[in-house]
Amino acid sequence: MAGAFGGGGLFGIGYALGILDTLRTRGIDLSTAPMIGTSAGSWAAAATALGVSYDALAALEVPRFPNPRAGVLARSARRVFGAGNVNNVNAVACSLPRFRRVELFGASTPIHHMVAASSAVPGLLAPQRIKGTLYVDGGVRSGVSVDLAAPAEILIVIAPLAGAMFGPFNNIVERNTHEEIAEWEARTSGRSILFAPSVVTSRAATLPHHLFDKERAMAAYELARSEALNTPL
Repeated sequence: MAGAFGGGGLFGIGYALGILDTLRTRGIDLSTAPMIGTSAGSWAAAATALGVSYDALAALEVPRFPNPRAGVLARSARRVFGAGNVNNVNAVACSLPRFRRVELFGASTPIHHMVAASSAVPGLLAPQRIKGTLYVDGGVRSGVSVDLAAPAEILIVIAPLAGAMFGPFNNIVERNTHEEIAEWEARTSGRSILFAPSVVTSRAATLPHHLFDKERAMAAYELARSEALNTPL
């Protein structure tokens, strides 16, 4: 078993953890499985590995946007995740200045720095510096980066910006996610289970700025729990 979780702001964190928490009640616990997260997905992966509840994440103060202050995301991540290494969590970020997609490894990168690097949305939040390199949100290059997921018999893919979500950006994420799933399945001979917002869940965030609204994120968490209960495994 392995996991690949994509971006989607606060909405994406709520959606991903709603899926993951409900899967746990159905006998699928990814807390010790290899997971790769992009942006919001890195927060979901870290929370799953460390046993941090969605309520604990929701209690964090949401920074104002845009926010040019360095270290804002890392400080928030450190409050809930600490500053240690988490061996089964990797994250995708983009290195500056060329926006090259990079996989950061939890075994060698402190979790709060890794999560901050993966979710530093350009123009909204300051880049995260790690060992002299500046990183921004991995979603700039790929919404989920399923192709980088670890080999496994079953891969849980969570794509908060695919499915029934809004606009042309959704179409890009949807297409890329399916292409990456096909590449992963061909490489590993594994089977994937994809979770992406239903029409009902998508109504919680109908405009891009809704992705950063805490109340909508909390709604996404509950809606995702219902989705995960009714998805065939």
